[in-house]
Amino acid sequence: MYTDFYRLSGKPFQLTPDPDFYVDTKTHHKAMAYLTYGLSQGEGFIIVTGDIGAGKTTLVARVLQQNAGGGIVIGNIVTSLVDGDDLLRLAVDSFGMQAAGTDKSALLSQLEQFLRSKRHEGKRVVLIVDEAQNLPFSALEEMRMLSNFQEGGEPLLQTVLLGQPEFRARLSTAPNLEQLRQRIIASHHLEPMKRDELETYIESRLARCGWNGDPAFTDAAYDTLYEASGGVPRRVNNIMSRVLLFGSLEETHEIDEALVREVVADYDADNAMPDRASFHRQVEMSRSGAAPSSAAASEADMAAANERFERLERQVDSQDKVIKQLMAMLSDMNGQLDELSGAPAMDPATHRAAE
Repeated sequence: MYTDFYRLSGKPFQLTPDPDFYVDTKTHHKAMAYLTYGLSQGEGFIIVTGDIGAGKTTLVARVLQQNAGGGIVIGNIVTSLVDGDDLLRLAVDSFGMQAAGTDKSALLSQLEQFLRSKRHEGKRVVLIVDEAQNLPFSALEEMRMLSNFQEGGEPLLQTVLLGQPEFRARLSTAPNLEQLRQRIIASHHLEPMKRDELETYIESRLARCGWNGDPAFTDAAYDTLYEASGGVPRRVNNIMSRVLLFGSLEETHEIDEALVREVVADYDADNAMPDRASFHRQVEMSRSGAAPSSAAASEADMAAANERFERLERQVDSQDKVIKQLMAMLSDMNGQLDELSGAPAMDPATHRAAE
């Protein structure tokens, strides 16, 4: 709905990683340089780590998009807790092959033949493994062994590992990963955006959808957006989608601090974890049938209830505005259809009464 109100050609803050919406912030620019260098080497492991929503997948997709004409064959794996044999099967599947049974030697032979055939075609093969922090040692060791596939002294497979910060710490300290560490040719940790990069990030993504300055953003709105998001791209996208929706419902063409704070309050409330002590206290009271033991507990519960009630009121108001806009659209469509049929337009209220 907000795309129509602000005359945008698409959704600038969708959560699905899209290399066309890549924004070259300082940390992403540095990571891009490391990745480009690593891919040019055609061997070993490239490591990219960062917090949840830091933009790791979008970054790698952008690099591969830029190298799409370079004869690169890509396999993608999003891991869970899989052992070495399962990872091998996933690798075979990621390159579009049907895994030949469950025998490990057959899977290795199948993958090796594929890698050699692509080598003879003059193509390079890159395996991208996301959520690498979930991989046990057996899976990491299996990937290290796959890097041994060679022909004419040239490696047949290069691997990109994407993971959260704990994967970076594990790689640097685990004694049993020394052989893997020695094969890392490029590594970068994505940091959150700085405040001065947030404005560029938001306006760049808006511009890709035809933004012409509507809505405008105040400096205080950007400050509040940065404070709420911490500069993490996915969190920025989440909040900005709600900001634009709320702005369109309010029919405002300027996004200010007050609007952002109201949206952030709803966003934080929707994503808040319940207070564990309060939750267990309520469970125990429910089981025993006991009344609150103190005035303080009652006041705390009342404050929480009031907060939930106020949030519900805001949500109802927003939904009411959506319904009114939909009714207006239906009325316009009804009028257009009646004009085409030669019949007089019927008022929506009269139409409901007739039903």
